[in-house]
Amino acid sequence: MLTYEKLKQSPRRLLSLTSLTVDEIEHILPTFEQLYLKKYPVTKTKTGKARKRKAGAGRKGSLATIEQKLLFALVYQKSYPLQSVMGELFGIGQSQANEWIHVLLPLLRETLDTLGYEPERDPQKFKEHEQDRKDMANSVIDGTERRRQRPKQAEKQALHYSGKKKTHSDKNLVIATVKTKRVSFLSRTYPGKTHDKKVADTENIVYPGEMVLHKDSGFQGYEPKVRKLHQPKKSHTKRN
Repeated sequence: MLTYEKLKQSPRRLLSLTSLTVDEIEHILPTFEQLYLKKYPVTKTKTGKARKRKAGAGRKGSLATIEQKLLFALVYQKSYPLQSVMGELFGIGQSQANEWIHVLLPLLRETLDTLGYEPERDPQKFKEHEQDRKDMANSVIDGTERRRQRPKQAEKQALHYSGKKKTHSDKNLVIATVKTKRVSFLSRTYPGKTHDKKVADTENIVYPGEMVLHKDSGFQGYEPKVRKLHQPKKSHTKRN
C-alpha cells in the first residue's frame, strides 16, 4: 500500500507518482488541510451529520491522515488509473476509491487555485490573470495531446485520429512560463486532428502586452498582440 511517510524517504518514487517533490507537497499541504476541514469539520461526518463519537475513534482507515488524502488525490490526478487500481494502491475497495475521488479532487483544484497555481481557462481573462506575475514575461505556447479510446463511430474516429502520433487523441493548448515552468493557461479540449493554430485562433486569447511569446512551426501565421514573438526558423540544408 502506498503511504506518504514511506514515499517521503524515496523522493524519486514520490516524484514519479505525483509529479511533485516533498517540498512542493509540504507547501500545499496546509492549504489543502484548511480547505478540507472547512468543508468536512471534525465535529461532523462527511454527510454533514453530528458525530456521535469522538473523531478518530474506531478502526483507522487507509486515508485517515490529511497527508494520505492529498497523496491519493495527486496519484490519481497524475495518471488517472482505474478506480479498482486506486483501491489496490491504497488498500480500499473500488466503491471507496470512487467516493474519495469525488471528495478530494475538487479540494485539490481549490487548493491549487487558492495558491495561484491553477491555470486560467477563460481566454478573455488571461491578460488579467497574468498581469502582475513577473514570470509571465517570457512564455511558450504549445499544443498537447492525450491518448483516448478509439471512438466507435467512423466520423468521430476520423476527427480524433492524430496522423502525427498515429493514435486517437484529445488536444489542449497550454501556455507555460519559461523560467518557472508554471502552466498559466489551459484551453478547452479539442479533437486530436485539430491543428494547433486553429485551436489558438478559436480560443482568441487576450495576452498581456509585455509578454514575449515563443511558438513553434505549428503556429505559423498566428500573430497575437504581444511585445515580441519568437519562432525557430526551418533549416534549409541541401541534401546530396
